Amino acid sequence: MKTMNRARFLLAAGLLLAAAPALAQDYAARVAKVLKATPLIDGHNDWPETMREREGEGRWTLDLRSGLTARADPYNTDIAALRKGMVGGQFWSVYVSADLPGPEQVKETIEQIDLVKAIVARYPNDFAMARTAADVRRIHKSGRVASLIGVEGGGQIDGSLSVLRMYHDLGAGYLTLTHSRTIAWADSATDDPKHDGLTPFGEQVVHELNRLGMLVDLSHVSEATMRDALRVTKAPVIFSHSGARGVDDHPRNVSDEVLKLVAANGGVVMVNFARAYVSNDYRLWATEEAAEKARLNAPPFGGLYIGQPDKAKVALEEWRKAHPAPKVTLAQVADHIDHIGKVAGKANVGLGGDFDGVGNALPEGLENVSTYPALMAEMMRRGWTDAEVAGLAGGNVLRVMEAAEKVAASMAGEVPVNAPPPK
Repeated sequence: MKTMNRARFLLAAGLLLAAAPALAQDYAARVAKVLKATPLIDGHNDWPETMREREGEGRWTLDLRSGLTARADPYNTDIAALRKGMVGGQFWSVYVSADLPGPEQVKETIEQIDLVKAIVARYPNDFAMARTAADVRRIHKSGRVASLIGVEGGGQIDGSLSVLRMYHDLGAGYLTLTHSRTIAWADSATDDPKHDGLTPFGEQVVHELNRLGMLVDLSHVSEATMRDALRVTKAPVIFSHSGARGVDDHPRNVSDEVLKLVAANGGVVMVNFARAYVSNDYRLWATEEAAEKARLNAPPFGGLYIGQPDKAKVALEEWRKAHPAPKVTLAQVADHIDHIGKVAGKANVGLGGDFDGVGNALPEGLENVSTYPALMAEMMRRGWTDAEVAGLAGGNVLRVMEAAEKVAASMAGEVPVNAPPPK
């Protein structure tokens, strides 16, 4: 009897082992089928800005087809990796530093838009510019990456609704209301608040975004700003690259209370892959590392090894050996997706990787843009249906875009707002 039971056990185990590759292939086939029908749309990629920073004038001629993700100091993006990742649409961020004077922010934003359009023009078989949800679907069907533009910071309009309208005319699809700094009309998540959210001018900005059909992006803004924008907007909003505070209590992430407001608004939170926004343990470790850097070398007045950068570097490496960074994984990103799906609904979550915006501070398994299918497969393993994965990949943000387009059409008779700039 024991021999027979053992034989049955071994037979069952053998069948399971034999089935394992087939199961893995089944997920891959399901992902491929979903992403063939529905474009995978990422809400935020800083590739253009990183090219500007690294390559200087060489950014205009850099070969973008392959090899960039394999460098010693790799990019997270090149065309071959986009193809492997089955990317169908991308909001390219035209980020500039929030610390620049307003007019300089406007100038550099226009230069960044010019770079995005130059990239698309150089590789017409791989990219095409998109403005609408219909554009994205058409371009995806043609086998190219629909390229959209996101302006990452309200300071980039320099207090002028005319500048905002010109960005729209140049192809911008969303405006992030703030970046790292609180500005004259909106509070940032990572700076001291001054307005308890939006000022009246800030509310006019949201209104004008609705009228233009541009998406209101609430990544980087304070919770009070989130609430004010959700109160006054007529269209669904996006968070182009944010996580869930219920998983990682970072101020850049979205609280459960706001997630419920997003559900009522019909918006979408596009999950960020940056380690500090994914893992609470990593966030705490990163603050301790920053404190240690300051303790060792904090110009101009303090630091144990002030004026001795070599000693400070060695000491910091010793600290890191004694305090290794917590591991951050693809599964933890999936935890954010699951959490947002449970609190706001699976129709209100998307993807906003922040590739090429956080260096290589990315989770294991999500090192570059080729890895999206692995995340889709993970959601399938967790029980998400193909339809739900299609929504996560791009269907949800396409719905938001279509809703914003309808709101803009309903406001077509309005005279453009010309509110005075904030003081």
